Amino acid sequence: MTKNTPSLMARYGADTAFMTFVAALMAFLYIPIWVLIAFSFNDSRSLTWPLSGFTLDWYRKLAENTDLQAAIGNSFYVASLATLLTLCVGVPAAMVLHRFDFPGKSVFRRLILLPITLPGIVTGISMLNMFRLMGFQLSLETVVLGHATALLGVVVTQVYARLQRLPKSLQEAAYDLGATPWRSFVDVTLPNIRSAIVGAGLLSFVLSFDEIPVTFFLTGRDNTLPMYIYSTMRRGVTPEINAVGTIIVLLSLLLIVVAVIATRERRK
Repeated sequence: MTKNTPSLMARYGADTAFMTFVAALMAFLYIPIWVLIAFSFNDSRSLTWPLSGFTLDWYRKLAENTDLQAAIGNSFYVASLATLLTLCVGVPAAMVLHRFDFPGKSVFRRLILLPITLPGIVTGISMLNMFRLMGFQLSLETVVLGHATALLGVVVTQVYARLQRLPKSLQEAAYDLGATPWRSFVDVTLPNIRSAIVGAGLLSFVLSFDEIPVTFFLTGRDNTLPMYIYSTMRRGVTPEINAVGTIIVLLSLLLIVVAVIATRERRK
C-alpha cells in the first residue's frame, strides 16, 4: 500500500490539474454569455457591476423596435434559405462523390473547401463582381446565394464523411431484395446519414445567421441582424442588444436540443 501511495497521489494530482484546466476553459467560454444575459435585465444603460436593478424594459423596447425586428426577420430568411439551398446541392454532391469515380474527383473534393478557407471579404468581393457582371441587383436573395456558396463545403464534407462509413453491403442487400435506387436511398441511405445532414444544416444555419463580410458586400438596402448590431455598435453596446443576444442564446440552445433528439431517435 505504501508503494502505491505515490502513484495514487500523482494520478489524483493529474486529475485535479486536468479538471481545473477544463473548468477554467469552460469559464472563459461561457462567463461572457452569462454576463450578457445578466446585463439584458439591468435597469441601467451603463454596463457596470453590480447591477443596479432588475427590469424587462429592454425586452419591451425590443418588441417595439421595428427596424431591429425587420433585421431579425431578414437574418432568419437568409439563413433558412441558404441552409435549404446548401442541403439541396450539398447532399447530392456528396453522394456523387461517394458513388462515382470521374476525372478530377480528388481535385474537386479539395476545391469545394476553397470557399471555407478563403476569408469572407474575398468571397464577398468575388461574388459582388460576379453579380454585377450578370446584372443582378443586390438584395437578400444575392446574400442567400453568397452564403450558400460559402457554406457548401460544410455540407459536402460532413455528409461525404458519413457516407464513407456506411457499409456498401446495406445498399447491395436492398437491391437484392428488389428495392429501386430511390427506395434504397429513402429506406437505407437517408436514415444512416440523417444525423450528418441535421448537423451540417444546423452548422450552416448558425454560420449564415451571423455572417458579416459576405453580407456586407452582397446586401442591398435590407439589414440583417449582424449588420444592424455592427452599425449600432458605434454608439456602444446597449441593453437592447444584450436582450437580442439573450434571445439568440436561447434559440441556439433550442437548436441543440432538436439536434440531440434527432440523433437520439436515430440511435434507437
